Amino acid sequence: MTWLTDWWNNEVVHGHKGPLLLSLAAFVVTFAVTRGITRMIRAGRGPFRNVSTGGVHLHHSTPGLILLIVGAFTAVGATEESVWNYLAAALVGIGASLVLDEFAMIFRLQDVYWSKDGQLSVNMVTLAAACVGLAVAGLSPVNVTGLSSGVETTRTTLAVVMTVNLIFVVITALKGKYATALVGIFFYPIVWYAAVRLARPRSPWYRWFYNTHERRRALARDRRFDARWGSVRRRWDDFIGGSPTPAATAPDDAR
Repeated sequence: MTWLTDWWNNEVVHGHKGPLLLSLAAFVVTFAVTRGITRMIRAGRGPFRNVSTGGVHLHHSTPGLILLIVGAFTAVGATEESVWNYLAAALVGIGASLVLDEFAMIFRLQDVYWSKDGQLSVNMVTLAAACVGLAVAGLSPVNVTGLSSGVETTRTTLAVVMTVNLIFVVITALKGKYATALVGIFFYPIVWYAAVRLARPRSPWYRWFYNTHERRRALARDRRFDARWGSVRRRWDDFIGGSPTPAATAPDDAR
């Protein structure tokens, strides 16, 4: 377990990533607890019930947004290496988890929590946790540690590579491959490959730049991709976030 000890000392202790690690832990635990409670409410089990005030359903993104704001301002005003940094990290982790758990509802301005569209929230939470986890592990797109102050050529080369990578990240996102774009911030070759591949249907790149022939190719590739991986992704989303309610029988407020 020497590697774990080295990682803890180098990345967390000396790298001052204690607050970031606490924020990640708070984020993951809050999401697990929140989904557990909402599943129990949906099934009518346990002591938990929806909270309503004056006939208005209080979604958990509301206190989440408040906690996120309080945590952000606490972090801005905190002195370096103080207990306030850890308090702010916990508040940001909890608040961000509560907000992202209802990201699809905020994005669509509809209560789609248990619908197929609502599983977008699960994707956003997974991606956010993955990116923060990579940062905690020591993978950073701007990591230039270990270079002496006189190695200007190396720093310039790294800056150019990062700029080119950012362009590929933007192209990948415009092609509708949002998850790949986020991961590509940390793993450059992935996003370089994705940027030259066909765009997903209904993406901005698809609408702006593709002619009829290219759109047909993109649609055919999308169907092949869904045939191979669609069921795997659906099972993962259902396992993490719960199976969506069929549209034909979905109530107005499933929670």
